[in-house]
Amino acid sequence: MIGDTLPFPAADTLNAPPSWRCIDFVSDLHLHVGLPRTALALARYLRGTPADAVLILGDLFEAWVGDDMRHADFEADCTAFLAEAGKRLHLGLMVGNRDFLLGQDMVDACHAHALADPTILNAFGQQALLTHGDALCLADQAYLRFRAQVRQPAWRDAFLAKPLADRLMVARQMREASAAHQHQQTPDNWADVDEAAAGSWMQAAHTPVLLHGHTHRPESAPFGMHGGTRHVLSDWDLDGAHPRGEVLRLSAQGFERLSFPPATD
Repeated sequence: MIGDTLPFPAADTLNAPPSWRCIDFVSDLHLHVGLPRTALALARYLRGTPADAVLILGDLFEAWVGDDMRHADFEADCTAFLAEAGKRLHLGLMVGNRDFLLGQDMVDACHAHALADPTILNAFGQQALLTHGDALCLADQAYLRFRAQVRQPAWRDAFLAKPLADRLMVARQMREASAAHQHQQTPDNWADVDEAAAGSWMQAAHTPVLLHGHTHRPESAPFGMHGGTRHVLSDWDLDGAHPRGEVLRLSAQGFERLSFPPATD
């Protein structure tokens, strides 16, 4: 399957209104109770950004096992500052591999807009294809088999029917297994998006620009065989030994990357 053409899923289109001055993109924040400084940094960023739209391209939360999670203390705090932002600007939420069970109830609670994966964005005379990126990592066959299973409506409905405590236990076990697997690897060994498959999506969408997260390898570089460009978003971690947090901003002047210092208490 590596290098093969991956069928292009039906994409939504987001047309930026002429009044918008800039759009911010973030992803892979992996919010959970163990990363309080990261959550604080996101809240402060959302309150201060001049952007007319903030588009979160997946993995806002480290694990999301159903929209009833939003009533727990930490998640309720996150929902509150997200809703504050959603009332002031266009907040777009795309699900990722960690929070694919984030549903319409949570979207509504955040005064946000569900952002399909993929979405074609038209803004400032440019067109870009937005995706979380996990579906394009064709070399990670084990993950793709898991993804195909859990994205089935029957699996989702059966899982969400379980008590919240049981769902949280499953999520904790999955995080521990994922952490153990990543500990055995370096980021350079993690699967990247397949260039041929991504290129076929870009051609199908008639977009010269691909923008995604998931891989935790932030860069902006030429991509594909037809003069395209790829912008990879940074993950956020303001709690670890090497704090990082980055926003990609699009305006009429083009793309720019903005880094943020660690949040302070």
